[in-house]
Amino acid sequence: MTTVVWFKRDLRTRDHAPLVAAAELGEPVLPVYIVEPDYWQQPDTSARQWAFTEDALTDLRRQLRSMGSDLLILTGNAREVLERLHRSTPFSRVFCHQETGGRWTFDRDKTVIGWCQEHNIEFREWQPYGVVRRLKDRDLWDRAWNTLMKPTPLPAPAHLPHCPEFRQLIQPVAAPEMADDSPCPDRQAGGSQNADKLLASFLDRRCVGYQYNISSPLTAVRACSRLSPHLAYGTISLREVYQAAKATGQDTNTLPRKKRSLTSFRSRLHWHCHFIQKLEDEPELEFRAMHRELEPLKRAGDHSERLQRWQEGQTGWPLVDASMRALHHTGWSNFRMRAMLMAVASYHLWIHWRAPALHLARQFTDFEPGIHYPQAQMQSGLTGINVWRIYNPVLQSQKLDAEGEFIRSWIPELQGVPTEFIHTPWLMTPAQKERYGGNTYIAPVCDHEQAARAARKAMGEFYKSQVSRDETQRVLKRHGSRKGPAQRRPRPGPKKAASDAQLPLFD
Repeated sequence: MTTVVWFKRDLRTRDHAPLVAAAELGEPVLPVYIVEPDYWQQPDTSARQWAFTEDALTDLRRQLRSMGSDLLILTGNAREVLERLHRSTPFSRVFCHQETGGRWTFDRDKTVIGWCQEHNIEFREWQPYGVVRRLKDRDLWDRAWNTLMKPTPLPAPAHLPHCPEFRQLIQPVAAPEMADDSPCPDRQAGGSQNADKLLASFLDRRCVGYQYNISSPLTAVRACSRLSPHLAYGTISLREVYQAAKATGQDTNTLPRKKRSLTSFRSRLHWHCHFIQKLEDEPELEFRAMHRELEPLKRAGDHSERLQRWQEGQTGWPLVDASMRALHHTGWSNFRMRAMLMAVASYHLWIHWRAPALHLARQFTDFEPGIHYPQAQMQSGLTGINVWRIYNPVLQSQKLDAEGEFIRSWIPELQGVPTEFIHTPWLMTPAQKERYGGNTYIAPVCDHEQAARAARKAMGEFYKSQVSRDETQRVLKRHGSRKGPAQRRPRPGPKKAASDAQLPLFD
């Protein structure tokens, strides 16, 4: 009896429970990946994500061939693809990992499960990382996460029994059409080999000072692990990364500073799953505010011009624009810049959260729905249980890029502007703009201080008149952090941007 191992966002052979379980049966194994055109037409997908996936598929095929097998890449609707495959090569089982994605993948999985039931085909899923399906009580999650992280990662199977018909099924693979095909010249390369190299270099030397160097866009490029796209597409398992970081941190030869950095890094791996669990528990977060009473907060007004300027890196605030332009070019940004971009769109530009969230999702090579949507809402003040972080774009610029090095590297209009004006070029006189070349840079979309005050006032009034304690308690019970002893939670409201050591996202 043949077993189909359906690869989705788990494009590796190490620590891959469905693949190991199929190999242990001693019967033919058919590794399959399905290119789903409808998925790549979703508003949060993009060509840069497909390019990373394509790299990963090439590397996965290499790994499987070393086991005497190969990867069958088919195109079409998943249910219809499996139907056709079953007619040509009957199989009795479908093994795969659970996927916490958007509504589209959730509905797709339900359709596939229904088809398997109709045809008496065993459908079995495994937990890919510390996200618990059908979690009954959030208080139980932390223990479940730690339990999953403890076992030794599974080695890749040495050999996979293959189907006699396998070679006849191989088809040429064409890239799907995508709604967003914008170029990304410096995106990260996919594949397990690249993930392994990144992890090794991070644990060897790059991790030192991690918790201090991940805030500035200048130092974060090197200080962050850069494993986020590999975790998003499963070219390396989170358990592998966690255990490798823990082993290095506990080594007697590891210096205390490095140990502290790796402890901070491991905590972010925990937060990684904490946020994905939110979407698993409440899939509607892809489309509406976590705190349901806050969804109507920003429906009014036509903000298309402001949205376009924000999307194009033309707000007139140098660090905001440099961050957006860098993201377009590389497909990656450190967490502080991601948070600032979302907060500026939500507070200063007063745009409903959904459009900016979708734009950022398309730009991220490492787009992870379970992290992205709850974080987009958190940075927009829509959770009801977190403080409002209304970033001051000028103060952030002065703090994180004091000499303007990052700004000048991404905004050529400001290359000649002296440091005195690099953070506030609109304060230059016409003569100074003519002298330094800053006259070609766009004026700010609005007064950021006035916009921040207006946002605080509007948020405060809405919270006071529209937000109930019952709904806030519902959100807290369902999504609040349970890590460690019970602590007094901060009241929702305005607050200066916290350090990245306090911000819960894995970079």
